[in-house]
Amino acid sequence: MKTEKIKIDSEYIKLQDLMKLAGVFDTGGMAKVAIQNGEVSVNGEVCVMRGKKLRAGDRAVYGDIEIEVE
Repeated sequence: MKTEKIKIDSEYIKLQDLMKLAGVFDTGGMAKVAIQNGEVSVNGEVCVMRGKKLRAGDRAVYGDIEIEVE
């Protein structure tokens, strides 16, 4: 599994924005579809809320890509 670390300067980042920032998806529309189809998990649980707020220490996984928020 490939792990990507994303450092944020704010209190939180929305899941859809995190996926785009990490380069997992090229567009917000692509991220939206994958998230709503249950293809993304946050902290080990499937998440279908694209506006889910992730904070430092949270992890999102799509396929074989893991994204850690710092």
